[in-house]
Amino acid sequence: MNRPNDVFQIPVDRLFAHPLNPNKMTQAVFEKLKSHIARTGNYEPIIVRPHPDIEASFEIINGHHRLKALKQLDRQMVDCIEWDVDDDETLLLLTTLNRLGGSDELSTKSELIQELSQKYSSKELAKLLPDTKATIEKLKALTKPIIGLAEDSKAFLNTLIFCLDDAQADMVKQALDVAMTPDKSKTFAQRKADALTKIANYYSKE
Repeated sequence: MNRPNDVFQIPVDRLFAHPLNPNKMTQAVFEKLKSHIARTGNYEPIIVRPHPDIEASFEIINGHHRLKALKQLDRQMVDCIEWDVDDDETLLLLTTLNRLGGSDELSTKSELIQELSQKYSSKELAKLLPDTKATIEKLKALTKPIIGLAEDSKAFLNTLIFCLDDAQADMVKQALDVAMTPDKSKTFAQRKADALTKIANYYSKE
């Protein structure tokens, strides 16, 4: 067994995705990931464990999309780190590894985008970064201190993920249906977000 955190290479055909990997990536973001690897050759090593059922093979814990990109780029060997974890710990890692990230501090992100903009256009940055061209343009424009700045909901979006049982889901749906406005200038998702904010605002004032 390799020492923890040692990077070593594994043939691509010896790596197998975990069947319960919950993490999904949009095609647009995936294409940016693949483009980055193709352009630079750099990527974070894939985290694996010895496969519990297939001899001389490995199961992916983190890095499913990187492996997919590397396969499409016809790479034969993949940089990996091997972790010694059992089935239960693997399931916990699959659930948490892709959710335990921080969030961008807006003023620093803006400064970083402005620095990159000295070399790249917004259109070029949109091809290289997860952000859209519109988001990059707004980040470039943030030249003043922005402590307490109210973020533009069309440019900077926050994802909330939680699970509800059937009864809770029905109750939430009923509340959202009452709170939603028929504003046709907004998408259904935007109107739903507005309704949820309205409900939260009502209870935050109690």
